[in-house]
Amino acid sequence: MSLATRVYAIFQGVSIALDALRANRVRAALTILGVAVGVFVVVVISGAIHGINASVAKDFEKAGPSTFFISRFPISFEACDGTDDTCKWLRNPPISNTEIERLAALPGIRTVAARINDQGPVTYRQQTIPSPNITAYTANWTDVDGGDIYPGRTFTTAENSSGARVALINDEMAKDLFGDIDPIGKQISIKGEPFQVIGVYHYIASFLGGGNGAKAIVPIEAARRHLGTGVRNIQVTVKPDAGVERDDAIDEVVSSLRVSRGLKPGVDNTFAIITQDKLFETYNKVFGMFFIVMIALSAVGTLVGGVGVIAIMMISVTERTREIGVRKALGATRRTILWQFLIEAVTLTGIGAFVGMFVGWLGTLALRAATPIAASIPLWSIGTAVGASVVTGIIFGMLPALRASRLDPVEALRYE
Repeated sequence: MSLATRVYAIFQGVSIALDALRANRVRAALTILGVAVGVFVVVVISGAIHGINASVAKDFEKAGPSTFFISRFPISFEACDGTDDTCKWLRNPPISNTEIERLAALPGIRTVAARINDQGPVTYRQQTIPSPNITAYTANWTDVDGGDIYPGRTFTTAENSSGARVALINDEMAKDLFGDIDPIGKQISIKGEPFQVIGVYHYIASFLGGGNGAKAIVPIEAARRHLGTGVRNIQVTVKPDAGVERDDAIDEVVSSLRVSRGLKPGVDNTFAIITQDKLFETYNKVFGMFFIVMIALSAVGTLVGGVGVIAIMMISVTERTREIGVRKALGATRRTILWQFLIEAVTLTGIGAFVGMFVGWLGTLALRAATPIAASIPLWSIGTAVGASVVTGIIFGMLPALRASRLDPVEALRYE
């Protein structure tokens, strides 16, 4: 078969497939819907994961490659029923201010910043935000958290130590509470306690950073004394000096904490050291589950579409039996008939893939606009969707195509 003949056969197959769509709208719609659902799931989930990956990479880059974290609890997927046998870490004491000060004094350590997360109502006059994020930091928090402060300033070490009632608010909170009014110097109520706004914090919303919702930042001592924020789940970020290896810094930190807690050799640590490698490992485990769900849902949609392809193509073969007989009588080979019907099947699934990609693109745009996930469609997902639709058309269209190609021309001509 020459190239021109193949091209003509492709266009002819596509034309016949479109005629079959118009003649069997309901069956064709079900086929297209099944394939479209599978492609839609692939496009949206891959777009979301692609955006999350980019956001997480930026968060870790912002923190610095050698930065690590200290927590009371380890990152674990192990079952915990509340007993000491399965939840030994529940007995771990919180990290104290004294321990943080000792860590900050270690040679080779540039910054040790503590953080506690809380939530509660924030009010200015008649405007109230019911439950925004309230993050309590030590005064050196700007060394480990990216972003800019303008207008205004951050709080000082002295203000943190004295538990001063000062706060920074982010852009979203400033907009919700103050509108076009300058918030600097204004008094707001955080969980019923008065705080003075001293700065506006601008940062790029990210997946790990909690998105672009309203947020207030207060000194950690002010949160403990005035807001009743518990310190048992305090998180500590450690940034080594330039030129200091991360593992060397971790050894120093672990040694200091074990000495301050009186842990004898052979006794497990009563704290957790969490490196970025561990966070990435945990992240990959979590989002690996999303890939499994994506594959399962896509497979269901593809199966539905494939069954639809078989049904509509079998009906098409039956309705065009006499036409097939005429074509064979005029010299059409089995290969030509097989090729034509496979083109029809691929056209059906191709239309479904196009619909799925279009709706998936709209879904990705909506996800990007409504969430902190900077969703974007990677090229590999488009290629996967197109390839899957073609393979589905070929696999599920093969049976009807073989049946059409094997029809006896004499019997086909007699078919009524």
